[in-house]
Amino acid sequence: MADDPRFLTLADVAETLNTSSAQVYALVRRGDLAAIKIGGRGQWRVERVQLEEFIQRMYAETRTFVDEHPFVESEAPTPER
Repeated sequence: MADDPRFLTLADVAETLNTSSAQVYALVRRGDLAAIKIGGRGQWRVERVQLEEFIQRMYAETRTFVDEHPFVESEAPTPER
């Protein structure tokens, strides 16, 4: 069980998402990613299941975006030579 903790720090979430702790904090403060604030110093924790639900929600939102904004060949970046 120690290898798979129920709650993650913002730094743990940032590492999982390959982003910064500041970006994760912004997600939490905007309400995009559910978290709890614990202890006298108010440390944030994200439940692993909430992180997985967030990731799935982002996949769904991305799918919707891609469906609504089809890729056009002329948008493709051209390689610099």
